[in-house]
Amino acid sequence: MPNPFEAVWNTLKTSMDNLDEPKSPLHIVEAGDCWTYLTMMEEYIRYEESGLNTTTDDEVKEMLKDVIQLCETQVKKLSKFMKDEGIPLPDVTSSKPKSEPNEIPLGVKLTDDEITNGIAFKLVTCMQACAKGQADAVRGDIGMIWLGFYSEWATFGSTLKTLMRKRGWLKVPPYYYPPGSPKQ
Repeated sequence: MPNPFEAVWNTLKTSMDNLDEPKSPLHIVEAGDCWTYLTMMEEYIRYEESGLNTTTDDEVKEMLKDVIQLCETQVKKLSKFMKDEGIPLPDVTSSKPKSEPNEIPLGVKLTDDEITNGIAFKLVTCMQACAKGQADAVRGDIGMIWLGFYSEWATFGSTLKTLMRKRGWLKVPPYYYPPGSPKQ
């Protein structure tokens, strides 16, 4: 059975060993993964800004500020990489203006439960995109970028899950009891 730590170590070793070699150009799937992920991140930030505009909960605001910072850091790193590689950047929507949460009508305003579950859904989507990018990567440098992004999401996810569990916002599917098993 493969050891995950060995796999990461081998990836790091391969990346370090290839530092002196000229880089091959990115293949089309690597470039597409970068473009798609950057678009997702930019749109994700707009959702988080909307959340900041609608919540009055201090813990949710803090979580949103943390995830916005995480996304902006990833956008900055990936944008620089894409510019250096000659990949065109996507057109994205502009930032949301700040608004007063109490002035938003209740039928339009997102609840804190909806905000955190939206963030959780987007987190899973981003982790899947990072895993796909890692799997598609041939070059070690882009593979390491995906691995780093994935690790950041995994770390943030544990914090988000703690907040959601504490507040009762975590959506849990129904429990599965196999046929014939005793019910508790």
